[in-house]
Amino acid sequence: MHSALVRVQNVFGFFTTVAFCTAIIVALSVTVIPQIPAASLELRNVQVVKGRPNYSSNKKQEYALIRFDLDADLTSLFNWNTKQIFVWVTVAYPSKRPNEPLSQAIIWDAIISSESQKNPSTPFTLYSYYTTPSKSTLKSKRLSKSKKEAAIESAPGLIRLRNSKPKYQITDISGLLSATSNATLELGWNVQPWIGALTWTMREGSSWGRWMGIKGGRSQAFDMPSLKVKGVNQEAVKGYGKPEKAAEASPIVK
Repeated sequence: MHSALVRVQNVFGFFTTVAFCTAIIVALSVTVIPQIPAASLELRNVQVVKGRPNYSSNKKQEYALIRFDLDADLTSLFNWNTKQIFVWVTVAYPSKRPNEPLSQAIIWDAIISSESQKNPSTPFTLYSYYTTPSKSTLKSKRLSKSKKEAAIESAPGLIRLRNSKPKYQITDISGLLSATSNATLELGWNVQPWIGALTWTMREGSSWGRWMGIKGGRSQAFDMPSLKVKGVNQEAVKGYGKPEKAAEASPIVK
């Protein structure tokens, strides 16, 4: 007759086997869900300034500030196994040496959480559900939300940025950025699931099963302006028409 310890070990072994098989099924099940991300990325303004890009810099060098417009629909990347998506915008430009790969630097990033990540179901949330205030209190709180919050789309994965400021200015290891040609802005992401492997950006034209590469997500090529004392507006950018009046960024990231 088995002892109590042996029975506990058998039950625990059976539980871990079932949990492991369930995790594999969940991780593989998302491959049958179509993914069709799309984005439009356009340059609005670029400035090249010489100075200290941050407080930790001990020398003056050239750095660039880039404003952009971004419209992205990444809702198809969200499913029952998506925890969050890390999204970023990079600027890519030729390196100073012809044999080296393109130089890339991130100018903006954001984390988009899924609904299950924002509102997790735990014993604590169940307790708070039964101890929530009255409906009148909740209604007053909802009415006190700002108009900006009310304008955010309900589906996660929609990004709307207008004349957005960069989070990070870019520098080059050579210390020179002015008059750099053939630079482009590119959108990228990393899907972080609850269970399974991380997945990265699939470029336009690529596919894997029912997963399609992003449609768009890259700006037209532009040239960095020459170094000047004042910022250079859109007139210094090739192929971008008339300059528009500067406006405040109105981000909507959900």
